Formats: sequence, structure tokens, C-alpha cells
Amino acid sequence: MKIITITVNPALDKSTRVESVAPEKKLRCEKPVFEPGGGGINVSRAIKKLGGESCAWYLAGGHTGDKLGDLLQKEGVQFRKFTCAESTRENLVVFETSSRQEYRFGMPGPQVTEPEWRQFLQALEELEEVPEFVIASGSNPPGVPDDFYAQIAELACKKGFKLVVDTSGEALMKAASKGIYLLKPNLNELAALANKEVISSQEQEDLATQVLEEGKSQVLVVSLGPRGAMLASKEGFEYVVPPTVKQESAVGAGDSMVGAMVLKLQEGWPLSDVIRYGVAAGTAATMTPGSELCRKPDVESIYAWLKARR
Repeated sequence: MKIITITVNPALDKSTRVESVAPEKKLRCEKPVFEPGGGGINVSRAIKKLGGESCAWYLAGGHTGDKLGDLLQKEGVQFRKFTCAESTRENLVVFETSSRQEYRFGMPGPQVTEPEWRQFLQALEELEEVPEFVIASGSNPPGVPDDFYAQIAELACKKGFKLVVDTSGEALMKAASKGIYLLKPNLNELAALANKEVISSQEQEDLATQVLEEGKSQVLVVSLGPRGAMLASKEGFEYVVPPTVKQESAVGAGDSMVGAMVLKLQEGWPLSDVIRYGVAAGTAATMTPGSELCRKPDVESIYAWLKARR
């Protein structure tokens, strides 16, 4: 398998719709939809939806962990389950139809022991067929150390795979200190990577250059929210601004973007096309309800629009 995703804090995502959210009232919700979730799992799901293949490695336990595997199997996503004693978390997304606002309730992950999280490192160490890309994405649950992704980065140097990291906080900082192939920070995370408190739009290219020169990443894709994304590499800078679309849900937009970019990197596309395809997938994900992620026809249509406006 050329692409492996790693998720130590997956979730069973439940989404529903209600006319309005109000306190102390019994809210009549629509029938809930269950989908597998968590950073790396969503990346693998997006890759599958776009016609690619990957293997989703994830840590799971309890009935929710079993349900997660059933849902992945139904979507045709290849996976490798690592077990933990405590149950996988369940998240809730509620869409308020009257205001078209979305409420996202994220639950804490299970308490993970050292032998449980070390399973991933041992499995990577023992791989006979080295993948081209490993994507470590999402938050760490309680018990997983901040340097977990940094330890994967050390294995990337040793084994020779390209590591993509999409996380935040100390986990991001420690991973970057080891040198990552591709990072996808937002502006605040970019500032932190460059040891700054705040960042202005005039500074973002200078700070991105600093991060690249310090060897923290070879490629930076900086999320700019509705303004799209900035690509920074040794080849220079490029900005991609998406079209305005009707938004249904922002859940999984970043994961769809990462999945689309890595799929096209693995196919040998140039970076300027990779970021456009990634922005197209992220934008397409906002057009679908709940945590459905992107749909390939939407991605192809938006990508064609972006290519025409280079």
C-alpha cells in the first residue's frame, strides 16, 4: 500500500438536523446518520471517494470501535485496526435548519496506555513494503504523548517514507522539530511554528519561508479559510482562492483537502496542480451534509474552474 493514514483518536460521527436549538426543550431531531470519523480515517475516506486507495490504521475499542470498522468496510476503505481497552468516542453534529448554523460537539477520546499507542510505531518499524506516504492526522487522546507524531517522523527518516502531518498544538510543534515532508497549518499555527504570537497577512510569506529554511517542513499548505490556501515550497508561493458555494457542513473539509493532495502527489502531479485539487476537495466537502466529505463530481468541477483561472 502506497498511502497509510494514522488515527489514534478516531470517532463515530453522528449527525442530525433540527429546526432550532433551544435550552430546556425536547428537540425533535431527524434520523441520525452515522459515519466513521477522525483525521486520518476521513483522509482515507476522501481518497477512496476520489478513486484512490489507502490503508487506514486506527486505534479503537468497544461497540463504537466495532461500528467504525463496519462503516469503513461498507465504504470499501481498507483498514488495519489496533485495539484499545476503552471505547472509541462518539461525536455529534447538529444542523439547525432555521438558521443554517451547525453545532459540533466533540467528545474526549479514551484513555490510551503506552503499549496501545506503541502498536503503531512497532507496526511501522516492521513494515516490509515501505509506503510512499504516511499521513498522521488529528488530535491525540489522553495518554498519547505530545511527541507521538515526532516519533513517527523519526521513523520516516529511518524507513524512507514521506510524512504528512495535520494536527495542532504541542503535537504539531514537536513533529515539525523533526522535519516533515508536508504540513497543513492555519495562520495561527504558522505563527506558532515561526515562534510568533500573532501573524499579519503581510508576514505570512516571510514566516512560511522561515519555517521552510529551518527544515521544519519541505512543503507548507497554509489554510486561509474562505480565502483558500497558500502553497509555500522551494519553488515559491502560490495562492488558490475557491469559488463561492452553498455550504452545508464544514466537517471534514480539511481532511478532504489533505486526502486529495496526497493522492495527486502519489500520482506525480506538480505542486501547483496538487494544491488546486486539494482546495477543490476541501470546498466540495463543505457542500455535503454532516460528515459526508467530498463528492468526486463536485471536486472535478471545482478543480476545472480553478485551473481555468490560473
